[in-house]
Amino acid sequence: MEKKTYKYHLVLTLQQYANGQTEPPKALALNFDNHDEIFGIIERLREKDPFNNPAQAAEFALGLKLFSEVMLKNRDHALFEELRPAFGNFMKRLKSL
Repeated sequence: MEKKTYKYHLVLTLQQYANGQTEPPKALALNFDNHDEIFGIIERLREKDPFNNPAQAAEFALGLKLFSEVMLKNRDHALFEELRPAFGNFMKRLKSL
């Protein structure tokens, strides 16, 4: 039985380079799936506001969900071997906030 997942479409647009220039424009469109409803996670983290900055809470939630889903899908990959135990502890601590 295949797990049910949420389907997402993310568009990332570079609005301004570090030097102030806005050209050439860059954008990335990405389709992905995740086992979690990410908007709910973002909202919960914004409400908890662990960084005293709701925008950073949203950035953190999105980055974490993108990263953790790739790690979950590749759980046996050697790249994640050392990180896996610490990441599990981290997620438990995060969920306890």
